[in-house]
Amino acid sequence: MDKALYISMTAAKHNMQAQTVHANNLANANTTGFRADFAQARSMPVYYGDGHPSRAYALTESPGTDFSPGPLMATGRELDLAVEGEGYIAVLAPDGSEAYTRAGGLTQGADGQLLSGNGLPVLGDGGPIFFPPNSKIDIAADGSVTTRGATPLDLAQADRIRLVNPDPAELVKGEDGLVRLRDGAGEAPADAEVRVQSGFLEGSNVNPIAEFTNVLSLSRQYELSVKLMKSAESNSQSSARLLQSS
Repeated sequence: MDKALYISMTAAKHNMQAQTVHANNLANANTTGFRADFAQARSMPVYYGDGHPSRAYALTESPGTDFSPGPLMATGRELDLAVEGEGYIAVLAPDGSEAYTRAGGLTQGADGQLLSGNGLPVLGDGGPIFFPPNSKIDIAADGSVTTRGATPLDLAQADRIRLVNPDPAELVKGEDGLVRLRDGAGEAPADAEVRVQSGFLEGSNVNPIAEFTNVLSLSRQYELSVKLMKSAESNSQSSARLLQSS
């Protein structure tokens, strides 16, 4: 098989994978607290035994996630929460592990449990946070959750939201959109320096124009790779005809 055909095939394949990354970013441009994923391409040399590589093929990879903050949007809702600057809200993932999110659209479950926007329990100092159902609550800048009773003086601190600020180099984003520490890193300690704003939500940090431009560029590169495959096939057929006539 012509080596050019293999090179163009790998280029088209990894262009499609890069398209998936950028298309997912673009689809989540309005998702609360979403973090954009990176995608990059590089050439990989192909070795045939000893000596120098005679060919190179394309390789697209997702090297990480953009953890830069997104814009804050005022909502006025008491259970909406935005982290100021760096930091995360700790939640309990479905598999029982601790995970982190910036999506602060909190809700109250039927049993009074404080839940994240996707229904995961929000963690406090002693585990999941509970407070009386249908009660009015205030969330302070340090994450303290206070319930309000019938009178202004009837206040009780239910718990304190677990806020963490791990090193971004130790973080990895899963397919569920939650952020976790890399394998073997344990759990991030609570950080008293992290501050939140009640009545605000953080938007996605995706730049829609840049992502759309990348999608168009990758689409053109894919078309070029397909044309190269067709050219390689045409050359192969011409060579076969020449061999048959000789």
